[in-house]
Amino acid sequence: MPTNKAMKRSLLILAAGLLSIVSNARGDGFIVVERPFLVRPGHFPFAPLEVASHHVEVKIDGQVAVTSIDQEFYNPNDQRLEGTYMFPVPKDAHIDKFSMEIGGKMVDAELLPADKARQIYEDIVRKMRDPALLEYAGRDLFKVRVFPIEPRSRKPIKISYTELLHSDAGTVTYSYPLSTEKFSAEPIKNLSIKVEVKSELPLASIYSPSHKVEIRRDGANRAVIGYESKDEKPDTDFQLVYNSEARDVGLSLITHKPAGEDGYFVLLAAPTIAKETKSTPKDVVFVVDTSGSMAGAKLQQAKKALEFCVENLNGEDRFEIVRFSTEVEALFGKLVDADSEHRKRASNFIAELRPIGGTAIADALQSALKTRTEKTERPFVIIFLTDGLPTVGTRNPDDILAEVKKAGDARIFSFGIGSDVNTQLLDQIAERTRAFSQYVLANEDLEVKVSNFYTRIKEPVLTNVRLEFGGGVRTSKLYPTQLPDLFKGDQLVLTGRYSVAGVADPSREIEAKLTGIANGREQIFTYRVKFDDSSNDYVARLWATRRVGFLLDEIRIHGETKELRDEATDLARRYGIVTPYTAYLIVEDEDRRRVPVTERSMQSMSADSSARAEVSKAWSGFKEKKDGEDAVANARSQNAFKFADQSAASINYGAAESLRGFALNAPAAPAESERLTRYTQQSKFVNGRAFFQNGKQWVDTNAQNATGRQRVQFNSEAYFDLLKNHPEAAPWMALGQNILLALDDTVYEITE
Repeated sequence: MPTNKAMKRSLLILAAGLLSIVSNARGDGFIVVERPFLVRPGHFPFAPLEVASHHVEVKIDGQVAVTSIDQEFYNPNDQRLEGTYMFPVPKDAHIDKFSMEIGGKMVDAELLPADKARQIYEDIVRKMRDPALLEYAGRDLFKVRVFPIEPRSRKPIKISYTELLHSDAGTVTYSYPLSTEKFSAEPIKNLSIKVEVKSELPLASIYSPSHKVEIRRDGANRAVIGYESKDEKPDTDFQLVYNSEARDVGLSLITHKPAGEDGYFVLLAAPTIAKETKSTPKDVVFVVDTSGSMAGAKLQQAKKALEFCVENLNGEDRFEIVRFSTEVEALFGKLVDADSEHRKRASNFIAELRPIGGTAIADALQSALKTRTEKTERPFVIIFLTDGLPTVGTRNPDDILAEVKKAGDARIFSFGIGSDVNTQLLDQIAERTRAFSQYVLANEDLEVKVSNFYTRIKEPVLTNVRLEFGGGVRTSKLYPTQLPDLFKGDQLVLTGRYSVAGVADPSREIEAKLTGIANGREQIFTYRVKFDDSSNDYVARLWATRRVGFLLDEIRIHGETKELRDEATDLARRYGIVTPYTAYLIVEDEDRRRVPVTERSMQSMSADSSARAEVSKAWSGFKEKKDGEDAVANARSQNAFKFADQSAASINYGAAESLRGFALNAPAAPAESERLTRYTQQSKFVNGRAFFQNGKQWVDTNAQNATGRQRVQFNSEAYFDLLKNHPEAAPWMALGQNILLALDDTVYEITE
């Protein structure tokens, strides 16, 4: 394609989204412009405009959603442009209101049915030789003429619409398509989404499978959900799932059932925050390391964090503070009421803490566990802060873990500060007590981490939680493996596999029973749920992300086996879960199986012997190192996978931590580290499939399992016939002009 002269192009400008009543629907606005101009290299040829800002406000009352979009576009070109604004409408969407403002005037749009819309999209693909619009094929279309788009100027566009959201057994899904914002010529400087939800019944679970959102509840029936970012090119649609419940605890189930295999599910359970929902009084022991290595900012932040926690104890709670260095000292010698007198004594004790001596971890934990002298149903929480390895008393991690086994129902939440901590020890302590561990780097704020954590667990609602399904449904490979306690304002996100083999009517509702201790007595909540054939591919990827975290943890802590390694490799390849370690496993596995080079997932890394040698050393360190900066990086990466709530965000964060650990492990190989970073970023998960980029070509991981092979030229009649015969392939074919794509049992090699 020539670049040295002006050419006819279609210009795709992202304007605003339209969401569907079905969760996986996509739709967005763009402007097609016929005007000769040169395109900045390395970007979509049809999208030289920049999205300067994108602000979305959504108000949901019951199931009625009103969405208002305010976007500003910038034309960096020297030409005045004229075009047609087109708005793809997701299938079966019900639009009650559509409006757009251009130049201060409201304009009307023409609605075209899907067959005519498809022809418009295909004509653009043919003319512009870029398949990026194919994902919209099969949708109705609004269109309206737009003029002018002045050179070097900004163009604001506003849209609002109203729709009725779909409710499935009380679970409501809202979807807003952000992914076409990637067509912006520059990262979006300001992006924000604000969703206000109002419900007649108290709100229970509020969950975004796509983005890490902030959730602020305003009483029992209202909540505000927010997402903000700067300098981002979004490539994932925004989704929000919520449910309402008259009882103290709400539960909802989301499933994904691929043809020919067992299904996947995500279960959400959350307490409502109605005034009637009472939190359970708890017993808390704060255990703080005051060894010499805590001197300076670490101890000062720890003291402020302890002050915050003590100040925020509930009136009916009991507490104790244990400080440890070479020896252990308890403040009260027992659990005491969280009254004003005891809080004041605690404040004075915290103020007097001084750093000196060694690190008696085993003695400190034993002292904390012994504060529970009588059998009670009150939740027992130990918050454990340390920056060192055990140097005094029992030092063998296995012996320390043996003592933890005697903890009964205690929950031991560990905070590892800095890099001189035994990550495997802290992780296993947390895992065995239904808790979790966190690691705070030298440049991070311990006070913020601890206070945010304590706010989460401040008010227990249901402890010792158990879950059972009736109706003959079999569940397996659940993550987390042990259900954590439920706290007010927090929620359980449980992933797993399920099978309905042998069930007479898999589509019928079955009973789910949630059992736990609330206010000292057992409570049982029963719900009606359905394990149906729904298609929500994010469910499978979320499960796979957590499963990979579990498998790698088994390797890291208990040693590598062929079974653990093979399954982790297969899942990482199938779901695009790429870190330095999974990339290494994928490359080594495809070498061993002698996969043809053209079908390999990571061809560049396969040929990069230097980077492979370095990452092989890092993999050995991953399995062997328990402490140090790279071990902490690995532990943080593993926690991102094991406790993932959003697969894409967790994979990105986990990969970044792994890369940080790799760089620390191989400081003399910055070139390999840089290349490895690129390798981990050359994958996409699209519509249930992982694709790896090799040069110009995108390789479908399913291609390794197909037997037939057929070559199809991009933009030919055979190409559009393939799209017509396989409409489900549109989002995959939209990746580019060079794709290795498996459909049925045939690999289609699409070439320029």
